[in-house]
Formats: sequence, C-alpha cells, structure tokens
Amino acid sequence: MRRYEVTAVTDGDGAAEEQTPVVRGDLESIQYVKAGSGNYADGVDVLVTDAVTGETLWTGTNVNASAIVRPRAALHDTAGAAALYADAGEAVLGKIAISGRIKVAVSAGGAAKTGLFRFIVS
Repeated sequence: MRRYEVTAVTDGDGAAEEQTPVVRGDLESIQYVKAGSGNYADGVDVLVTDAVTGETLWTGTNVNASAIVRPRAALHDTAGAAALYADAGEAVLGKIAISGRIKVAVSAGGAAKTGLFRFIVS
C-alpha cells in the first residue's frame, strides 16, 4: 500500500484546492486529519474527486472533526447494466481505481486555515 498526503490551506474566502501527485491503484481510504491548531472552521465542506475523470470520491458536508471514509462505487456487467445482489436488488460495490491525480476542494473552511488529507492506495 502507498500513502499520499495533501495539505490544503484556505484563502481569504475559506476555499482551497490541491492535488496529489499521480496515483495508480485502488483507493482504500481517504483520511481527513483536523489540525491541532489553525484548523478549518467547523462546518467545512470537502469535495474529493478524480482529477482525470471527475468522479466523486468523497463529499464531506459540514465536517467538524477528523474522518476516515472508504469510498466504493457501483459495479456493472460487460453490457453496462448495474450489478445487483439478487435477494435485495442493491448495488454491488467495489474499490475505485485511480490512474492520475486526486483533487481536494475545500469551501467554508475559514480564512488561512489548514487541513491534511491522506489517501491510502493499494
């Protein structure tokens, strides 16, 4: 497994945008680490996307504390039809493959505030 970290510092409007270096592999988890001081204001909004495809990897709304998420995406068969569990009709989920940069966009974070984002990729 590999770990990629991005520190995003907000501007005067409480917004920030940063990207990882090129990442290749399956996304295992996204970790937001709230700083001990100078951290984002409570209620910060975070949008993490695949910078190449635009696929949403995590939408954190009104985040107040450190968080770990393990995003998964719905799978499909070779014809493009949704893969479903037969009994419940619920989507089958799988890890999200990344081949490029991961983009972190922050809003409502407060002026000149900092947050750390860690990506674990296998």
